[in-house]
Amino acid sequence: MALVLNEDQQLLKSSAADFVKNESPVSRIRRLRDSQDPDGFSRELWAKISQLGWPAILVPEQYDGLGMGFVEIACVFEECGRNLVPEPLLSSAVLGASAVLGGGSEELKKEVLPSVADGSRLLALAQYERGARYDRCYCETTATERGGNYVLSGEKALVIDGHTADQIVVVARVSGEVADRDGLALFLVDRDTPGLEVVRQSTVHLGNAAIVRLGDVEVAAGRALGKPGDGAALLESVIDAGTLALSAQMLGAMQATFEMTLDYLKTREQFGVVIGTFQALKHRAAKMFVEIELAKSAVLGAATALDDDPAAAAATVSLAKARCSDAGVLVGYEGIQMHGGIGMTDEHDVGFYAKYARAAEMTFGDAAYHRARYATLQGF
Repeated sequence: MALVLNEDQQLLKSSAADFVKNESPVSRIRRLRDSQDPDGFSRELWAKISQLGWPAILVPEQYDGLGMGFVEIACVFEECGRNLVPEPLLSSAVLGASAVLGGGSEELKKEVLPSVADGSRLLALAQYERGARYDRCYCETTATERGGNYVLSGEKALVIDGHTADQIVVVARVSGEVADRDGLALFLVDRDTPGLEVVRQSTVHLGNAAIVRLGDVEVAAGRALGKPGDGAALLESVIDAGTLALSAQMLGAMQATFEMTLDYLKTREQFGVVIGTFQALKHRAAKMFVEIELAKSAVLGAATALDDDPAAAAATVSLAKARCSDAGVLVGYEGIQMHGGIGMTDEHDVGFYAKYARAAEMTFGDAAYHRARYATLQGF
């Protein structure tokens, strides 16, 4: 496996870097927070992102997408991570699109995917429930068949970008116990369906999320993604896709933190000398660099594996997430420490990255979870 980008991928990454640098400075995160923006992102900037084709990367050409792969997605997400871009790329273009592409009927794909690709339709995945920890199959939400349709009842939490989604992919249980692998089903639910309530959640890292409550929400059987009861495999593939994209975003965030910290080490003086000359700080900076390089290889390896053999890529995805979880928290906290007192203030951007690293570490499973999953998948 050659862990290098080809020329087209390098051009995509370079153009994404220029766009993020010019259009999405980290300072706007603070403005969105302080203004209590109802969306938590810029619709205007989302339109520009859509024009660049980023939401269309994973959508096949037959559904008006670009038909690219996960290496290209990783290139874009890495650059978005550098400035903590809050637009709903992960929820809609990766999680939602992967669910519809992997389980939707041909009719449903033709209805949904073109508008996801052009950015006019936003999707979200409602999978996580309180008490689940990192168990992907834990599901108390029920789907009861009634008159040829399904009635959904339950509550989902921390639905990424759920408050702005036009349609939500809801994971529900048609049979079995709450933690059984068998008996899961995925349904595409319109935002305006009677009985569906969406409440925005506030998160410590300013990420956009929502609680989704389903009070006897009736969904047509044709809106099921895959065969009801056999949804676990589809759900795992969707979450693996999201985990890879998130890992790439974490990589970009830690690179930005490291660069910000190096700049400070080269300019801050104590006792008449630049603090970057202190041997102890050199060692800590070197540790950060090594961890970032390892994470970079792991992310590109996982993206390549998903493109080459998706069915066998789960272990490499867990490897990447474990590496990025450990490295992201280390780099985030070291960035604050090396910035000293100003690193603890809200006025300095480095704090945003540390909060993001801690929240991203626990999204889709922390390092311990993914190390255990990797070992299990490897037969240990």
